[in-house]
Amino acid sequence: QVQLVESGGGLVQPGGSLRLSCAGSRASFRTYVMAWFRQAPGKERESVAGISQNGLSTYYADSVKGRLVISRDNAKNTLYLQMNSLKPEDTELYYCAKGRAGFWISTTNWPSGERYDAWGQGTQVTVSS
Repeated sequence: QVQLVESGGGLVQPGGSLRLSCAGSRASFRTYVMAWFRQAPGKERESVAGISQNGLSTYYADSVKGRLVISRDNAKNTLYLQMNSLKPEDTELYYCAKGRAGFWISTTNWPSGERYDAWGQGTQVTVSS
């Protein structure tokens, strides 16, 4: 079972930047689609960004396009989310997720939480002045 550990969250002012990291526990990390999701208290979980196994294909929610960038370093078993131009509405708990074996990412399927079978514990991002 792959374990995922997020880090990098914190308090930042509007317009600021953060970089989240998600460390995977196994070398097989490179064989899985990965994604970031987020959730605020009382709200449904929201998909943020997804990335293919080799990192060449990336997908984003409309609300974060142009501000957030997903990437991965398979040599380090690590997933990243570079967050720029942060807004107060970005204040949520951010989770990384591992795609199920055999999952090939596409524009239409990446946001579905059912496609993922391992989740980190989350890292809190708070955007406030």
